[in-house]
Amino acid sequence: MDSIVVTGNGPLKGQIPIAGAKNACLTLMPATLLSEEPLTLTNAPRLSDIKTMSTLLQSLGAEVTQMQGGKVLALSSHALDNHVADYDIVRKMRASILVLGPMLARAGHAVVSLPGGCAIGARPVDLHLKALEAMGAELDLREGYVHAKAPGGLRGGTFEFPIVSVGATENALMAATLAKGTTVLKNAAREPEIVDLAQCLRRMGAQIEGAGTSTITIQGVDRLGGATHPVVPDRIELGTYMLAPAICGGEVECLGGRIDLVQAFCERLNAAGVSVEETEHGLKVSRQNGRVRAVDVITEPFPGFPTDLQAQMMALMCTAEGTSVLEERIFENRFMHAPELMRMGARIDVQGGTATVTGVEHLKGAPVMATDLRASVSLILAGLAAEGETVVNRVYHLDRGYESVEEKLGNVGAKIERISGQ
Repeated sequence: MDSIVVTGNGPLKGQIPIAGAKNACLTLMPATLLSEEPLTLTNAPRLSDIKTMSTLLQSLGAEVTQMQGGKVLALSSHALDNHVADYDIVRKMRASILVLGPMLARAGHAVVSLPGGCAIGARPVDLHLKALEAMGAELDLREGYVHAKAPGGLRGGTFEFPIVSVGATENALMAATLAKGTTVLKNAAREPEIVDLAQCLRRMGAQIEGAGTSTITIQGVDRLGGATHPVVPDRIELGTYMLAPAICGGEVECLGGRIDLVQAFCERLNAAGVSVEETEHGLKVSRQNGRVRAVDVITEPFPGFPTDLQAQMMALMCTAEGTSVLEERIFENRFMHAPELMRMGARIDVQGGTATVTGVEHLKGAPVMATDLRASVSLILAGLAAEGETVVNRVYHLDRGYESVEEKLGNVGAKIERISGQ
């Protein structure tokens, strides 16, 4: 397996381009299943998860063509000849469950394996299924597969999510576009990826109101057409690279970055003493003098602090002045990076869903192991500010969510390289 070697090298300076959002693209790609006409996605990220979703869609009969080095995806589902999403593909990525709603809405039946993904808690799919049942879907779970059918087509209905779920909102939203009548989704997720999906579906002819609020109303249509749609910038990649100069010092401009995508995160950075400025081309982040201040963080659904930036924020707090408390309210078992940071000299006490971090003046390089996608990049960030060399092992997680991380950080002065495994 590959490893990433990072050596603390002082302040960073330069520009980092922000790719299209992985989580948005993985949701937009299954939307092709709703139409016989082509869907073209621009600003697509070049990641292993995108390849996995491409493989899944192709297994169902869709055509997926990468253009412009993978930054443009041309998709067509004019001839779906398979309605079974197989375990061997689905197990690699939780987002695979997002083919269920579109397939069911268009074809009236689908068989989808229960998904896999990062080991960050149970993350059940029951809300996906309950939302579809509210639209008349008949579901049967057996031998690890969801067998779904809607013989007369899906019907509009009202469903209130008992807890906010981004994936379930996305699945239900896509399915509802072809349901007969009106569907109302209450306590819906408000993330930018939801808004991006709704914009794409409207370009395809869907009738959707309220995306970005807690109540989304969808008036079903008989068919959807084709569209060309740009993927929204990746707010998690954006936040991650904003933390690089916050941890190391220096000044980095994140090209394509937008404040509205990371407002709560920026508020915590400002409180810690990190400067964030809007520019003509993105966001400029700088930390010039001394250690940052410790700040508390509570992860919440959007527009709150993102759970997918919690591990990276913890890396910053490891060398902050004072004690910070990070409370994880979205996923259980998401502090697996803490013991690895402690190998580098961090002082962290984890009790259930709360981590208390007492800042130290310096971290020290050490061999560490990535446990999931966001943990892997948090260890790289920590290595940027550590004394000596940090070797991050098992970085296959990293390639699921970050495109060209060594190149992007290297271009702003980081000393970082990938070592290929045997």
